[in-house]
Amino acid sequence: MPTIPWMPGAAADEATADSGQAVVMASKFHVTSLLQVPRFFLLSLVVWKQVRSAPGVIGASLRAEPLKKTFWTLSAWSSQEALDTFSRSEPHAGIAGRLRKVMARSVFVFYPTDREQLPAGWDDAVHRLTEKEAGR
Repeated sequence: MPTIPWMPGAAADEATADSGQAVVMASKFHVTSLLQVPRFFLLSLVVWKQVRSAPGVIGASLRAEPLKKTFWTLSAWSSQEALDTFSRSEPHAGIAGRLRKVMARSVFVFYPTDREQLPAGWDDAVHRLTEKEAGR
């Protein structure tokens, strides 16, 4: 399945007008079985809709490897507070809670970047996730 390319978010215009830092979050999710893939995928689309209009989101992208039972996210936020507010809000919070039991493992990385460096790149994000997953 192809990657959903970087899509500007609610704070994209603010980000281009403002030099400074943004917070990038990348995640990698492994579901326990192929039977869980359709459910995870459908619920991730609900969260994708929420992300695109969330206050403070500068942009986001998704990647799915359904036959590998793996899903990836990449997003940039105006602040850690904006990201934290999103993660605690519905429907994200409820969906994340419901999907925990079908996760084999999840990996998250957070890092600052200059807003001029956006959109965030998948190569860098995958490298950071791989390093964290390997315990480095």
